[in-house]
Amino acid sequence: MAIESTLLIVKPDGVRRGLVGEVIRRVEAKGLTIDAMRLYTIPREVAEEHYGEHREKPFFGELVDFITGGPVVIAKITGEDAITCWRTLMGPTNPVDAPPGSIRGDFATLIGENIAHGSDSPESAARELKLFFGE
Repeated sequence: MAIESTLLIVKPDGVRRGLVGEVIRRVEAKGLTIDAMRLYTIPREVAEEHYGEHREKPFFGELVDFITGGPVVIAKITGEDAITCWRTLMGPTNPVDAPPGSIRGDFATLIGENIAHGSDSPESAARELKLFFGE
């Protein structure tokens, strides 16, 4: 196990539904540390870079429109195996497959509005933290 940092985003649907506190509570209860956090409206060009690996996919435009459609909460979280821990707390991308007890399993029903984002690898975490926090 290793100490690592990752990006957390509470997406516009989570902010709109008042779930920021619940998401942060679960992160802290798991033992992860919040190193930085802010309310942020993602500019379109940042969103396009963030979702760059999906640029050629048919849902790219919808992804960018959604994530830029309202304020989000972004955070840098750190801890033992933080990437895997955070992704487990969120649950699978498709909320229909997410088990009860996970954020998506408890609060989401649509794959396009699934409450939260987390980096999927150390490489993605480094790239995304640099993009959102300049680190």
